[in-house]
Amino acid sequence: MADGLIVVQHPVLEDRLATLRDEATPHGVFRGALNEASAILAIEATRDLPTVQRAIQTPLEPAEARKLEAPIIIVPVLRAGLGMVEGFLRLLADARVGHLGLQRDEDTLEPTGYFERLPPGMGESYVFLLDPMLATGGSAVAALARLKANGARRLRLICLVAAPEGVEAVREAHPDVPIWTAALDRQLDEHGYIRPGLGDAGDRVFGTTG
Repeated sequence: MADGLIVVQHPVLEDRLATLRDEATPHGVFRGALNEASAILAIEATRDLPTVQRAIQTPLEPAEARKLEAPIIIVPVLRAGLGMVEGFLRLLADARVGHLGLQRDEDTLEPTGYFERLPPGMGESYVFLLDPMLATGGSAVAALARLKANGARRLRLICLVAAPEGVEAVREAHPDVPIWTAALDRQLDEHGYIRPGLGDAGDRVFGTTG
């Protein structure tokens, strides 16, 4: 396992990943499986978030309980990252959501930005960047740079499937940012697609074609 890379191992996550990889999975089922897989990744990626002790009142008596302390911001990379937002918000309902639009040039494989809307308070928050596919790493590297330029300091990258080349690119450019993924796949092909992968996550989430 590469430094700074956490490959989450969970039987339910493996089951959902099998559904997502299957080319016969219809887009509605794909969307649901991505939602559920994202929720599991959210649980794993938030294990070490700080909490504070609070006094609460149960139906029977006062008690001490622990609550999340730091504000949380979720930033999906458009458009495929949108499919992961609901899974995170199921657990982190008070999180604010920003958006980054990055599009890969299919000739150069380099990302170009076309949209950015981020909440205030990036520097005080735990910021989760969501993108189902970590392929060449170009989009993730660019997105993390934009988040840092907006003040983000406590960053985490969450993806469903990663290629070794993408992991290496992110670790080289942003060694301070840990990566959580459901699977580290074999390699990229000559077109920059992850093998075995699961196809184009955005197209499969929204039922479109490239």
